[in-house]
Order: sequence, then structure tokens, then C-alpha cells
Amino acid sequence: MSLDQAVLQKVEVVNIGLLAFGDAIRDQDTPVVDVDWRPPASGDPEAVRALERLWGAHGATVARANAQVVERMEATSPKAVGIATARDVLPVLAEGRTLIHSGPPIEPHRLADPQRRALVAACLFEGWADDRDRARAMIEEGVIGLASGNEHNHVGAMTGVCSPSMPVWVVEDENSGARAYSTFNEGSGKTLWFGTDADEAIERLRFFRDDLGPLMGKLIDRQGPIEIFKLAAQGLHQGDELHMRSQATGNLLIRDLLPGFAALGGEQAARFLSTNWHFFLSLTMGASKCTLLAGSGVPGASVVSLISRNGTDVGVQLSSMPGRWFTADSPPVSDALLREGYEEADKAKDIGDSAVIECVGLGGMAVGAAPAVAAFFGGDAADAIARTERMREICTGRSTRFTIPSMDSAPTPVGIDSRLVCELGIAPQITTGVLHVSDGVGQIGAGVAHQPIEPFQAAAIALAAELDGAAA
Repeated sequence: MSLDQAVLQKVEVVNIGLLAFGDAIRDQDTPVVDVDWRPPASGDPEAVRALERLWGAHGATVARANAQVVERMEATSPKAVGIATARDVLPVLAEGRTLIHSGPPIEPHRLADPQRRALVAACLFEGWADDRDRARAMIEEGVIGLASGNEHNHVGAMTGVCSPSMPVWVVEDENSGARAYSTFNEGSGKTLWFGTDADEAIERLRFFRDDLGPLMGKLIDRQGPIEIFKLAAQGLHQGDELHMRSQATGNLLIRDLLPGFAALGGEQAARFLSTNWHFFLSLTMGASKCTLLAGSGVPGASVVSLISRNGTDVGVQLSSMPGRWFTADSPPVSDALLREGYEEADKAKDIGDSAVIECVGLGGMAVGAAPAVAAFFGGDAADAIARTERMREICTGRSTRFTIPSMDSAPTPVGIDSRLVCELGIAPQITTGVLHVSDGVGQIGAGVAHQPIEPFQAAAIALAAELDGAAA
């Protein structure tokens, strides 16, 4: 039998592209292997040209820079070294009337409802207005200044609002000298970080200022700095992913603080810590911001150093271009489990600085460690592991300190590469909460927010142009 005759008698197909083509062949009882292929960067000509240069002519430069960024990040050991009043460590809050918020900079008229309500509550807490209507008017008229916390090395969960009188964690990395700040987490209920301006939210801020903040400062002075990532690494082995879920890690912190509480007292503060499942979140955020600052400023790097959302916009920055925002519309929290009585139309858009956690290999990158979180996106433990595996496709490195027991102690992916996000069209996934879009009732659910590709694509194009200019 000749080769031509053999081919005619037996046909096997490799289908590249639409699955429907393969299905048509299968219907004729012919073996088909499907290859999941799509054009790089969805075929966008400008993006494809940028990727050609970033992988080609500039590939070696980018690879060296990315390795340096990941090495710097992995070398950090961020510790909470104390508590400070915000105005004393954040110059932007020291003079005049200014509030800082999560996400990229935003004009007052574009504020999402939860963030606006949180800013109103902060005005009342500071005594800058006598009622909510006056506070709202002062914000809209520009009497109260607004600043992006990330531009001042501050990170805050959800609405991310910080005012001059609030206590903040002071987090430092001795190796790099990086320092970051984060507000205390307020826990559940009608709170500032959940976008409410209720009296309950303001009263909790007073408790932080007058009771919890001073006591935590004394505890750190007595016990020594809190080694945040060492606790986080243990928490990963106890079912946390350190963004949506950090109960186990919070319990480890309480264990370490227990001798100090026994010596100093503070029953109300201790009770608050024991009932706040998210208390450790602010520490993880401060440590992550500190780590990302240590990795910033490396020319040629395509590693993402910041993903931050304000409920209206999402902003991305690269390690090679600190301070330069690439923005798009903030996405919905698409894979979400809502509380009874709420529906899709009630969901606010994604909000918060907390995606710094994903940028260091935790949260959505480590969701395989937290089977309980899978319930929020309608999956199981296998689905959680699959999501972590998918995030490996867009990361340039692997963590040397964070491992996942259920994945044979595999390291978590670290160093989101804007080139890979752009080329593959795989968006970073952020495990997060869901706020109500307009009623000020606070959190109504939790889930996963898939970030838009556009700002990562714009960042990759800008990096290629910058490297072209340097080469010329």
C-alpha cells in the first residue's frame, strides 16, 4: 500500500482554533485532538508588535530585570515595627484637610458610592463637618482634598480611606529600607472599609484611636516586631490564602500577642481581635506593599508592582515605571456568592488596595491552599487548585517562602508578568469582598474579581516604547 493510499484510509486531525471545527470532525467518527490556541494579545497589532520586541530584541534585558525584581521581593522580611498616628508618618495628611483612599487618583464627581460614604464618615470622625450632607458637599467642592494612598506608601482594604487621626501599622523591611503603612481592619458590620457612613462606623474609629491603637503599640514595644510573612506562611498550611480568608493566621497572631495581653490587659481590644476574622488582612497588605516597594525601580522589568481599584477605575503599575498608572474601568466581582436577598444588580464594582497581596504570591495566586474559599466561586478544592495553576501561566517566578501543602508543597506563583497577561489574555484573579453599590449596607458577599486585560496591555506597550527609546 502506498503512502497516499494509507493517508486516504486513515485520517486523524489536530484542530487549532474553534472547538466547533473539531466537533464537526468527531461527528464523522474521526479522532481529533483540540489545541487551545488563540492569537497573542487577541490579535491587537500594536500589542503584538510590542510583545515581539519585549520577547525578542529586549527579551534578555526584560528577563534580567524581572529576575532582579523577584529576587528583591523574595529577599524582604517585612515586619510591623510599631503603630503611628497617620498624620505623623504621612505628610499628605499633616497639613490642611486631606483624606486618602484606595485605588488610583480620582475626581470627587467620579467617586463610587461606597468610597464616598467612607470619606463622609472620615470627615465626621475628624470633626470637619457637623452632618453628612455638609461633609459630602465639602468633598464634592474640593474643600476636602483627596489623595491615592498608594502614592504615599499607604494601603487600605476596600474603600481604603485613612484620615489624619487614625492609627496605622508601620511596616518596615530592614534589608531594603522600604516602609509602608496600612490602616487597622475594622471587621464586620457597618464599617468604613465596607463603605458605610453609619454612626457605628465612626464609633469604631474612635475605639481604634483611643483604645486599640495605643494598646497595639504597647504590645509591639513589649513583644517585639511582628514577622508578618512568617505567620502568613504558616497560615497557608492551615487553610488561609491570606486575602479573603486569614482566620488561621489571625489566630497565630493572637497566640503570639497573648503574653502581652496578660501583662497589659485590654479586654475590649482582645475581644475585638478574637472576633475579627480579617484583622490580619491589614498586616498582609502592609507587608505586601513593603515588598513591592523593595522590588520597584528596576529598569526594563515587566513585573507588575501594583494592582489597585477605587470602585470606579482599576490602576496597574510596573516595577520599571513606579508612579505611572495604567487604568481601565474597575471590573465586577464576577464569581461571587451573595448573601440571601441580594442580586447581581446590587453589586458594587471591585474596590480596594488589597490586590497588592496577589502581587506577592498570596490571595488569588494561593487560592489552592484554601478549599473553603472555593465555595464563593461555586467550586471545590480541585477548582481552587486549578485556579492557582492557571495563575502560574502569567507569573515569572515562584515563591521561596509560600508553599501549598495540598499541591505537594508547590510554591505559589509570584511576579505577575504584564507580557504574559497581554499575550495569553489571562487576567489576574483577586479574591475579595462585594459591597452594595448604593445603599451603604456594607458587604453583601465575596468572590473573585478578574481584572481587565487593557491596563496590562497598555503597560506592556509603554515598556516596549521605553526600551526602544533607551536602545536608540
